[in-house]
Amino acid sequence: MKRTILTGVAIMAAGLFGLAAQTPAPKDMKPKSSAERKAVMAIQSATDPDATIKASEELVTKFADSDYKEYALQMEASAYKTKGDKDQARVVAERCLQVNPKNFLMQLMIADIITPNIKKFDLDHDKEVAEVTKLYTDAIENAKVAPKPSAAVSDADWANQIKWSIAAAHNGLAMLAQVQDKWDDAVKEYQLAVDGDPDQDAYSARLANVLVAAGKKKEAIEICDKLLAKPNLHPQIKAVVTSIKNQASQ
Repeated sequence: MKRTILTGVAIMAAGLFGLAAQTPAPKDMKPKSSAERKAVMAIQSATDPDATIKASEELVTKFADSDYKEYALQMEASAYKTKGDKDQARVVAERCLQVNPKNFLMQLMIADIITPNIKKFDLDHDKEVAEVTKLYTDAIENAKVAPKPSAAVSDADWANQIKWSIAAAHNGLAMLAQVQDKWDDAVKEYQLAVDGDPDQDAYSARLANVLVAAGKKKEAIEICDKLLAKPNLHPQIKAVVTSIKNQASQ
């Protein structure tokens, strides 16, 4: 299965990993008309974000009772996110949650959009933290019981998607803990992220970083050494990890 979580860029920022919510259109459902079938195929055949947005919005507008409405909105939200329009991605993701309040991919997307903008001394800090904490925790619980979107997705691929999504939620909870200077909580959540998705080197780097902040420099250095021993470590992560190790060694 092709990975959907992007790794490596600006790992010291509280940015997202960008969970792309582009699951296949459910093949277990049937369009109610040839026109609806054509609208679904237009989404599937779209070759760029703008085409995806246009096709998805047309399906939702013309076929309000379509079984593919959640799929279309999910694809549209992901397309906006790909374009870098996070505000519109959030709006569409929230529309998708109105169709299915348990869509964990959309909950993750919204939480990941809000989290980087939360600052320690914001007037609405507590409200934002509570909102995002609920989104992440709900996403974890909903992912655990989420049915496959289509029989075309293998059990193994879906199990991996669930595992990686839960890890991404723990990564988000860890970033929230950092904003609040709750270093032990951050360590715990990043460790859960690493355990759930050990191939995501950015998770391990972030874990090493908060271990230094928590005064656990020996453990941080061990993680840094393990990462730096990887021959194909992303150059940007390598630079950050080297900096973390130097800080921990002082």
